[in-house]
Amino acid sequence: MSGNTFGQKPVIGIVGGIGAGKSTVAGEFVALGCVLIDADRIGHELLGEPDLRAEIVQRWGDRVIGSDGEISRRALGEIVFAVPAELEALNAILHPRMRRRMEERIEAMRKDEVSTGAVLDAAVLFEAGWDDLCTARVFVSAPAADRFSRVSRSRGWDREDWSSREKSQISLDIKASKCDYTIDNRFDVPSLREQVHVIFHRIRPKD
Repeated sequence: MSGNTFGQKPVIGIVGGIGAGKSTVAGEFVALGCVLIDADRIGHELLGEPDLRAEIVQRWGDRVIGSDGEISRRALGEIVFAVPAELEALNAILHPRMRRRMEERIEAMRKDEVSTGAVLDAAVLFEAGWDDLCTARVFVSAPAADRFSRVSRSRGWDREDWSSREKSQISLDIKASKCDYTIDNRFDVPSLREQVHVIFHRIRPKD
Protein backbone atom coordinates (compact mmCIF):
# COMPACT_ATOMS: atom_id res chain seq x y z
CA MET A 1 0.00 0.00 0.00
CA SER A 2 1.11 3.52 -0.62
CA GLY A 3 1.73 6.12 2.06
CA ASN A 4 3.81 9.13 2.91
CA THR A 5 7.47 8.24 3.37
CA PHE A 6 8.37 10.84 6.02
CA GLY A 7 12.02 10.32 5.21
CA GLN A 8 13.37 6.84 5.61
CA LYS A 9 11.97 5.99 9.03
CA PRO A 10 8.70 4.03 9.05
CA VAL A 11 5.47 5.26 10.54
CA ILE A 12 3.55 2.14 11.56
CA GLY A 13 -0.21 2.35 12.12
CA ILE A 14 -1.74 -0.18 14.53
CA VAL A 15 -5.42 -1.12 14.28
CA GLY A 16 -7.66 -3.97 15.39
CA GLY A 17 -10.77 -4.74 17.39
CA ILE A 18 -11.29 -3.14 20.79
CA GLY A 19 -9.31 -5.21 23.27
CA ALA A 20 -7.26 -6.97 20.59
CA GLY A 21 -3.98 -5.94 22.22
CA LYS A 22 -3.01 -2.97 20.04
CA SER A 23 -1.23 -1.21 22.90
CA THR A 24 0.79 -4.34 23.66
CA VAL A 25 1.85 -4.59 20.03
CA ALA A 26 2.70 -0.88 19.96
CA GLY A 27 4.82 -1.41 23.06
CA GLU A 28 6.85 -4.07 21.28
CA PHE A 29 7.59 -1.64 18.44
CA VAL A 30 8.63 0.93 21.06
CA ALA A 31 11.04 -1.65 22.47
CA LEU A 32 12.62 -1.69 19.00
CA GLY A 33 13.25 2.05 19.18
CA CYS A 34 10.03 3.48 17.77
CA VAL A 35 8.39 6.59 19.19
CA LEU A 36 4.85 5.94 20.44
CA ILE A 37 2.08 8.20 19.15
CA ASP A 38 -0.99 7.20 21.17
CA ALA A 39 -4.16 8.67 19.65
CA ASP A 40 -6.19 8.00 22.78
CA ARG A 41 -3.64 9.83 24.93
CA ILE A 42 -3.55 12.75 22.50
CA GLY A 43 -7.33 13.00 22.68
CA HIS A 44 -7.14 12.98 26.48
CA GLU A 45 -4.52 15.75 26.42
CA LEU A 46 -6.65 17.86 24.11
CA LEU A 47 -9.75 17.49 26.30
CA GLY A 48 -7.80 19.22 29.04
CA GLU A 49 -7.08 22.30 26.94
CA PRO A 50 -9.33 25.31 27.79
CA ASP A 51 -10.43 26.18 24.25
CA LEU A 52 -11.45 22.62 23.39
CA ARG A 53 -13.11 22.16 26.78
CA ALA A 54 -15.17 25.29 26.18
CA GLU A 55 -16.24 24.10 22.72
CA ILE A 56 -17.37 20.73 24.08
CA VAL A 57 -19.27 22.27 26.98
CA GLN A 58 -20.95 24.68 24.56
CA ARG A 59 -22.05 21.70 22.44
CA TRP A 60 -23.11 19.23 25.18
CA GLY A 61 -23.52 21.31 28.32
CA ASP A 62 -22.42 20.76 31.92
CA ARG A 63 -23.54 17.12 31.85
CA VAL A 64 -20.11 16.24 30.43
CA ILE A 65 -18.27 17.88 33.34
CA GLY A 66 -17.03 15.52 36.04
CA SER A 67 -16.78 16.10 39.78
CA ASP A 68 -13.20 17.32 39.29
CA GLY A 69 -14.36 20.09 36.96
CA GLU A 70 -12.79 18.47 33.90
CA ILE A 71 -14.42 16.79 30.89
CA SER A 72 -15.66 13.33 31.92
CA ARG A 73 -14.69 10.97 29.11
CA ARG A 74 -17.20 8.42 30.36
CA ALA A 75 -20.09 10.91 30.40
CA LEU A 76 -19.12 12.21 26.97
CA GLY A 77 -18.76 8.65 25.66
CA GLU A 78 -22.23 7.67 26.90
CA ILE A 79 -23.68 10.53 24.84
CA VAL A 80 -21.75 10.20 21.60
CA PHE A 81 -21.63 6.42 21.29
CA ALA A 82 -25.42 6.25 21.67
CA VAL A 83 -26.15 8.58 18.74
CA PRO A 84 -24.06 8.50 15.52
CA ALA A 85 -24.68 12.20 14.81
CA GLU A 86 -23.28 13.12 18.22
CA LEU A 87 -20.15 11.06 17.57
CA GLU A 88 -19.70 12.80 14.21
CA ALA A 89 -19.96 16.17 15.97
CA LEU A 90 -17.29 15.21 18.50
CA ASN A 91 -15.00 13.86 15.78
CA ALA A 92 -15.36 17.08 13.81
CA ILE A 93 -14.07 18.94 16.86
CA LEU A 94 -11.35 16.52 17.92
CA HIS A 95 -9.92 14.84 14.84
CA PRO A 96 -8.38 17.85 13.05
CA ARG A 97 -6.60 18.86 16.25
CA MET A 98 -5.44 15.29 16.84
CA ARG A 99 -4.05 15.04 13.33
CA ARG A 100 -2.02 18.22 13.76
CA ARG A 101 -0.57 16.85 17.01
CA MET A 102 0.31 13.56 15.30
CA GLU A 103 2.00 15.37 12.40
CA GLU A 104 4.07 17.39 14.88
CA ARG A 105 5.24 14.24 16.63
CA ILE A 106 6.06 12.47 13.38
CA GLU A 107 8.12 15.47 12.30
CA ALA A 108 9.94 15.46 15.66
CA MET A 109 10.66 11.75 15.19
CA ARG A 110 12.19 12.44 11.78
CA LYS A 111 14.63 14.87 13.38
CA ASP A 112 15.51 12.53 16.23
CA GLU A 113 18.64 10.56 15.38
CA VAL A 114 17.98 7.92 18.03
CA SER A 115 14.46 6.78 17.09
CA THR A 116 13.99 4.00 14.55
CA GLY A 117 10.50 5.08 13.52
CA ALA A 118 7.07 5.87 14.94
CA VAL A 119 4.18 3.64 15.89
CA LEU A 120 0.71 5.20 15.67
CA ASP A 121 -1.76 3.44 17.97
CA ALA A 122 -5.15 4.66 16.74
CA ALA A 123 -8.34 2.61 16.93
CA VAL A 124 -10.02 4.84 14.31
CA LEU A 125 -7.01 5.15 12.01
CA PHE A 126 -9.08 4.54 8.87
CA GLU A 127 -12.30 6.20 10.02
CA ALA A 128 -10.41 9.43 10.77
CA GLY A 129 -8.32 9.29 7.60
CA TRP A 130 -5.04 9.17 9.52
CA ASP A 131 -3.82 6.10 7.62
CA ASP A 132 -2.19 8.37 5.04
CA LEU A 133 0.29 9.37 7.76
CA CYS A 134 1.58 5.79 7.81
CA THR A 135 4.10 3.97 5.67
CA ALA A 136 2.78 0.60 6.92
CA ARG A 137 -0.40 -0.56 8.64
CA VAL A 138 -0.65 -3.53 11.00
CA PHE A 139 -3.87 -5.31 12.00
CA VAL A 140 -3.96 -7.01 15.40
CA SER A 141 -6.27 -10.02 15.42
CA ALA A 142 -7.75 -11.70 18.52
CA PRO A 143 -10.91 -13.75 19.22
CA ALA A 144 -13.97 -11.77 20.31
CA ALA A 145 -14.18 -13.59 23.66
CA ASP A 146 -10.60 -12.64 24.48
CA ARG A 147 -11.15 -9.03 23.44
CA PHE A 148 -14.26 -8.62 25.59
CA SER A 149 -12.56 -10.26 28.55
CA ARG A 150 -9.68 -7.78 28.33
CA VAL A 151 -11.85 -4.64 28.20
CA SER A 152 -14.10 -5.97 30.94
CA ARG A 153 -11.10 -6.39 33.25
CA SER A 154 -9.15 -3.29 32.26
CA ARG A 155 -11.93 -0.74 31.67
CA GLY A 156 -14.90 -2.14 33.57
CA TRP A 157 -17.05 -2.19 30.43
CA ASP A 158 -20.06 -4.43 30.08
CA ARG A 159 -20.91 -6.14 26.82
CA GLU A 160 -23.15 -3.25 25.72
CA ASP A 161 -20.34 -0.71 26.24
CA TRP A 162 -17.95 -2.85 24.21
CA SER A 163 -20.47 -3.61 21.46
CA SER A 164 -21.57 0.02 20.99
CA ARG A 165 -17.98 1.17 20.55
CA GLU A 166 -17.18 -1.63 18.12
CA LYS A 167 -20.25 -0.74 16.06
CA SER A 168 -19.06 2.88 15.82
CA GLN A 169 -16.01 1.70 13.87
CA ILE A 170 -15.71 0.07 10.46
CA SER A 171 -15.83 -3.73 10.42
CA LEU A 172 -12.79 -5.75 11.36
CA ASP A 173 -12.77 -7.46 7.96
CA ILE A 174 -12.47 -4.10 6.22
CA LYS A 175 -9.76 -2.94 8.63
CA ALA A 176 -7.78 -6.12 8.03
CA SER A 177 -8.11 -5.77 4.25
CA LYS A 178 -6.69 -2.25 4.40
CA CYS A 179 -3.58 -3.36 6.33
CA ASP A 180 -0.23 -4.54 5.04
CA TYR A 181 0.44 -7.01 7.87
CA THR A 182 -1.53 -9.02 10.45
CA ILE A 183 -0.43 -10.04 13.94
CA ASP A 184 -2.23 -12.98 15.56
CA ASN A 185 -2.62 -12.25 19.27
CA ARG A 186 -4.17 -15.55 20.31
CA PHE A 187 -1.02 -16.86 21.90
CA ASP A 188 1.60 -15.68 24.39
CA VAL A 189 3.78 -12.57 24.51
CA PRO A 190 6.88 -14.28 23.06
CA SER A 191 4.84 -15.28 19.98
CA LEU A 192 3.53 -11.74 19.59
CA ARG A 193 7.02 -10.31 20.03
CA GLU A 194 8.42 -12.61 17.35
CA GLN A 195 5.74 -11.49 14.89
CA VAL A 196 6.53 -7.83 15.63
CA HIS A 197 10.24 -8.42 15.05
CA VAL A 198 9.59 -10.10 11.70
CA ILE A 199 7.33 -7.28 10.53
CA PHE A 200 9.68 -4.55 11.71
CA HIS A 201 12.58 -6.20 9.89
CA ARG A 202 10.52 -6.08 6.68
CA ILE A 203 9.36 -2.51 7.19
CA ARG A 204 12.55 -0.83 8.31
CA PRO A 205 14.72 0.50 5.48
CA LYS A 206 17.98 -1.31 5.02
CA ASP A 207 21.18 0.69 5.50
